[in-house]
Amino acid sequence: MFTQVKLAYDYSALEPHIDALTMETHYSKHHVAYTNGLNDAAAKAGVDEKSIEEILSNLDAVEDAALRKAIRNNGGGFYNHNLYFSIMSPAPKKAPEGKLKEAIDEAFGGVDALKDTLKKAAVGQFGSGWAWLSADKSGKLTVTATANQDNPYSEGLNVTPILGIDVWEHAYYLKYKNLRASYIDAFFEVLDWKAVEDNYAKAMA
Repeated sequence: MFTQVKLAYDYSALEPHIDALTMETHYSKHHVAYTNGLNDAAAKAGVDEKSIEEILSNLDAVEDAALRKAIRNNGGGFYNHNLYFSIMSPAPKKAPEGKLKEAIDEAFGGVDALKDTLKKAAVGQFGSGWAWLSADKSGKLTVTATANQDNPYSEGLNVTPILGIDVWEHAYYLKYKNLRASYIDAFFEVLDWKAVEDNYAKAMA
């Protein structure tokens, strides 16, 4: 059975950047629905013993079209939100160091330039979707965006997401209304670079 990542902070802990009502609704309603939907569809498709990464990377293996769609949408929502919630913190590490910093400098010319690239990807994603920072096995970094609950696994990009920004309206509309760019700026205030560093190391393991 697939289970939600456990929050390491209270719903109100990311205030004033991410408001408590948004966090509670996002985690206890939206993410719960994705998790339940994934568990139901994966069991019916007989893939519930596989990892979510393997499932999303091999969606064509699910023969039933309706189940494949359900797993793509709910499995993506499950995985994406697990990553998203786990890289935010009320006491975040404010800047990357070590190998991740070196990779950022090489790929983007610095952390500020990376943030700008991520923000453009997030703001430029038409409708609902995500912006991603991903790493391949060699440690090379790329920024991409996906629609709906797709991610680099379901897109077949052969990279591992290490940072994901949710730009569905449910992630920000209660506080920021249509000001998606302001929400992105707020997200960076609670982004824990220690968590991203850990994800980067795992991506190359």
